[in-house]
Amino acid sequence: MHEGKVIDKELNVNELIKNIMKESSRKGCGAIVMFIGFVKGVVNDKEVYRLEYEAYEPYASKILNKLAEDLAHREGVDSVLIYHRTGSLKPGEPSIYILVSAKSRKDAFSTAMEAIERVKHEVPISKLEIRSDGEYWVIGDGRRIKRSSKSSD
Repeated sequence: MHEGKVIDKELNVNELIKNIMKESSRKGCGAIVMFIGFVKGVVNDKEVYRLEYEAYEPYASKILNKLAEDLAHREGVDSVLIYHRTGSLKPGEPSIYILVSAKSRKDAFSTAMEAIERVKHEVPISKLEIRSDGEYWVIGDGRRIKRSSKSSD
């Protein structure tokens, strides 16, 4: 099982986990790893007010789904689900969900790690960080580039 897509609401992770474990256990799996990324409240000692996520759709969802499909075909891996939120998110709100079920914890953890790194570098989702010292575009590797001030011309 695999799925990857852009979403605009929080997920019910308990229901997802229950379904994945039920299906994966029938295939000899005994591990599930879940990664949830959420908005930080402080970056570089500055208060973060919100993050603005925008996705180039439907392309972003296609890439997320293809990435989930590719990773789900790894030896020992059964399921890979990747959901990335868009919109205006405040500190403490989830922004990305990655769930991986596998036969072993090692396979589950390594696949989840690769999934998050690939999402950060391959999926066309922009992230604007609005914080106490200005606005910053956040690049996939965590670099921040200050957004230029708008002129009043």
